[in-house]
Amino acid sequence: MDRLKRFLPLVLLAGVIALIFGMGWNRYLSLDTLRDHGAALRAFTTSHYILALVALMAVFAVLTASVVPGVFFVTITAGYLFGPWVGGVATSIAATVGALIVYAVARFALGIELRGRADRGSGTLRKVCDAIDRDTFWYVLASRLAVVVPFHMINVAAGLMSVRLGPYTVATIIGLLPAHTIYCWIGSRLNTLLATDADPDIQALFGQFWAPMAGVFVLAVVLPLLLKWVQALRLRMAAP
Repeated sequence: MDRLKRFLPLVLLAGVIALIFGMGWNRYLSLDTLRDHGAALRAFTTSHYILALVALMAVFAVLTASVVPGVFFVTITAGYLFGPWVGGVATSIAATVGALIVYAVARFALGIELRGRADRGSGTLRKVCDAIDRDTFWYVLASRLAVVVPFHMINVAAGLMSVRLGPYTVATIIGLLPAHTIYCWIGSRLNTLLATDADPDIQALFGQFWAPMAGVFVLAVVLPLLLKWVQALRLRMAAP
């Protein structure tokens, strides 16, 4: 019975994934959906702003937790509907909720048991867990800023090692915010484009956004290196 309780969240999450793919809802995660239904979505958002924002965040969180590819296009849609700042903050929070769901599933299924073994031992796993516990915020923040690091790999690894929830949550929100704001800025630019051209080549349009894409490169490469340097400097200053 205890084993069933441990894996019940994993079974439920697998059921959500199966439902999404079984119903074909994943097919709507594309820029074609925004092109075909963008005007209707904006009209609904204008009339029911808070409801639309809460609904988008809920959908974003569920899709993030279900590991369905294409959530990036929901970020673009958030920028299209709410602009870069509201959209960026909202999707960062929603993505964090989805990340916490994956974290909890991994933690309850295997993480608690693995962490218990690590705490009782004195081997490499114990040393790794202790090191991450000391600098959870910095490890997670650097991983989130490096957009090339698979998002769900971080969530699963954090759950398996049962990292401290507070620093993990705060670092996830902060780490996701820059990239999400950039993507939402791109989405906000699509609003003007779709207003003047009902059938634009949206895929080709992304080639014009060299500046925000350069910003994503900075997030992926430069900022994690800078954070690593700051962390090393902080450790040297704290050393006796």
